[in-house]
Amino acid sequence: MRNFRSKRFSANLWLAGFALAVSLLCPASDGPWTTQRANNWHSRQPFLVGSNFIPSTAINQLEMWQADSFDLPAIDRELEWAESLGMNTMRVFLHSLLWQQDSAGFLKRMDQFLAVSEKHPVRIMFVLLDSVWDPHPHLGKQREPRPHVHNSGWVQAPAAELLKDPSLWNQELKPYVVGVISHFRDDRRVLIWDLMNEPDNDSPQCKHQELARKAEVALRLLQRGWKWARSTHPSQPLTSGVWKGDWSDTGLSALARFQLENSDVITFHCYDPPDAIKKRIASLRRFQRPVICTEYMARPLGSTFAAILPILKQERIGGYNWGFASSKTQTIDPWDSWEKAYGGEPPLWFHDTLRNDGTPYNPRETEFIKQVSESAAANRP
Repeated sequence: MRNFRSKRFSANLWLAGFALAVSLLCPASDGPWTTQRANNWHSRQPFLVGSNFIPSTAINQLEMWQADSFDLPAIDRELEWAESLGMNTMRVFLHSLLWQQDSAGFLKRMDQFLAVSEKHPVRIMFVLLDSVWDPHPHLGKQREPRPHVHNSGWVQAPAAELLKDPSLWNQELKPYVVGVISHFRDDRRVLIWDLMNEPDNDSPQCKHQELARKAEVALRLLQRGWKWARSTHPSQPLTSGVWKGDWSDTGLSALARFQLENSDVITFHCYDPPDAIKKRIASLRRFQRPVICTEYMARPLGSTFAAILPILKQERIGGYNWGFASSKTQTIDPWDSWEKAYGGEPPLWFHDTLRNDGTPYNPRETEFIKQVSESAAANRP
């Protein structure tokens, strides 16, 4: 079996290289899936329940995936915890620097990750680019967390220096997007490709380091990224989630309009209470496509498992809460921990579901997740 897997990986790597060469020469011409194809895809999926996932031993995407810190035993252990809750999917962030560092090694580690996820079984939504938090990522050893500061080490992809120079995108980013998607384009362990997380987030925590007119530049990158991704003809849907502003037809920003009109399935973020998320969902139904909430659950804001998960189940909208096992990301601490000093564990966790030993933060929550997941599985058409 070991030899077979090695040969399969080598063959897949050769095919990815061939697809990359072809796509670099041949521009894509096809657009988003038809609504019929998107809804047919959705009808074959279970009710999607999962988290935004990073192992508890990693502070950011680079520490998760670099060879020296790639912790497969921790990933295996924590996805087993997810399986015990009835979760069937996870949203996982990648980074373009990992491709530049060692593309073959990166793809191998992704394949190892997917082998573990399949065992549990949990299907994966991969996020390729991200505009949130530190705009100056670097390879190598990552810094230690700042005590009690929310996401003190998370990094953007691409770096601000690359984002501001479109002349470098074809050289630095296109091979990454095309290479990763083409390698796994027919892999059923991959559920969805999320091309860019919150493209126009200007990360106020890093406002003095952020790019001017970031939303405008991010839209240009996303437009190119979509063409690169389409050129690989993946079997999985492509998406990029809307997260702020007015989503009515007259209120859409140029970037949000592009995201919604080009996504095969619609995704969105909402950390608001039940009434607000219901309005968000209603505003997205006009696209007549499947809808998935890829970020929710901020307890102090009224977005809780008990309040939101039943709405998502009733609407048959998959949901990924932010945070699984409490980790070096420290997202149990509130957003404003960047401006206010906190000490010790907060009395009410902001995000996250389990402690890093697998015990629940709130046993009533984990029992509720299990009940919703089991009920959805039992009533699947």
